[in-house]
Parts: sequence; C-alpha cells; structure tokens
Amino acid sequence: MDNPEIIYGKNSVTEALIAGNREINKILISKNIHSDAKLNKIKELAQERGVIFQFVAKEKFQPYAEFNHQGIIALVSPVEYADLDEFIANAHENSSLVILDGIEDSHNLGAIIRTCVCAGVDGIIIPSRRNVQVNSVVEKTSAGAINHIPIIKVNSLISAVQKLKENNWWIIATDASAKDNYYDVNYNDMNFAIIMGAEHAGVSKTLLKASDFIVKIPMQNKFNSLNVSNALSAIIFETLRQKLIKNNK
Repeated sequence: MDNPEIIYGKNSVTEALIAGNREINKILISKNIHSDAKLNKIKELAQERGVIFQFVAKEKFQPYAEFNHQGIIALVSPVEYADLDEFIANAHENSSLVILDGIEDSHNLGAIIRTCVCAGVDGIIIPSRRNVQVNSVVEKTSAGAINHIPIIKVNSLISAVQKLKENNWWIIATDASAKDNYYDVNYNDMNFAIIMGAEHAGVSKTLLKASDFIVKIPMQNKFNSLNVSNALSAIIFETLRQKLIKNNK
C-alpha cells in the first residue's frame, strides 16, 4: 500500500525534486547508506529548491519498513502552501494573519488552524525551519479546517514581517512580560498580523523588536502556562469581538 505523505527511493525523490509539483517538508537520509551520484544529486537539488534534508539514524525509518525506501524518504505536505506576495496583493481591508514562531507540536498547530478558521483569520504564516510543518496529525486535529485557510510557508519570518510592514500591515507580538494587555489594542481599521511563539521560548527577540505592539494575556496567579492554541483563541476572538461591534454600529 502506498503512503500519500511520503515519496521514497532515490529515483522517486529525485524526480519529485526536479518536477517541483509537490511541496516537500523535509528529506530524511539514512546515515547508513553510502554516498553515490544519485544521493549527491538529491542533496544538490534539495539545496537548489530550499528543501531541508537531514541525516538520521536507521531507527527513524522503522515506520516505513514496508516500503523499499533505499534509505531516502521525502516527507510531503498534504496541502499546497500559499505565496506571501500573492496573499498580500489580494488582501482586503482589515485583513488578519497569524504568524507562528517555533511551534513544535502538531496538535497545537492543528488546533490553531481550527481556531483561526472559526474566527475568520485570513491566513497563517509558518517558517520552513524550527516549526512543525503541515502533516496528517495537523490535518486531523484541524478537523478539516486546514482546507479553508491559506497556509503560507516562508524561509525567514523576519523577512516576512518586514514585507508586511512595507505593505502597511501592523505587527502585534505576544510576550508574557509585555506592559499592554491584548484587549487594549484597537484591531479595527488596519491589516494586522499576530505573532505567537513557542510555549517555552516565546517569540524571538528579533521579531519582538520588529513588532509595532507587544501584548500579553493577564494572568491571575503565578501559574503562567497557558497552551499556545488557547492563548491564541483568547486574542483572536477579541479581534473578532471588536470587528463585530464596529460592524453592528
């Protein structure tokens, strides 16, 4: 039985890289295989296409033991990622984005996608590195919501933020030590992007410095460990609340 989320074998992975019609999240290469012309070609093509490849222990291939993978597996996204420039060009008034910085858990990403669709967010940006990519767990956890929102993958979050700012988007980062609360911002009458960081590391200092606003969710005790998907829900539904109040006036 074939697996729709992987492409395996040297020839198949090479052809997928040449064709460029499948979004490849990562290529796994067994540390046990010897370097040859085909493997060198795969690495060369991956570098040209900006696809991450990683040398891993043979144990990583255990889930794919039924396939004749030859020590080469490409992990393929079940969705087609959207283009940031195209998204910006087609944005409407008071558009919204969520930017994810270092989210590592597939269930969190799936829950975030589901929340964004329910709240009417227009798109989600994820980095190509150090962030979970769209996979079957994300797809399942989102309960199908992944098919109703553009997912934009970028090589550099700071470059994406700078491009958004150049196109009159406002950047709102979240940080537990911020002075302002998330509900103090007026989210109406502007295109905005909200940056959510990993639960332990938070939003990177570079992105915090590039942001126009830095906000927090006020906590009532010292137990400051709100799940990132829950934290996003509080903030994103506040933006929706403000929008609904404005539209009903």
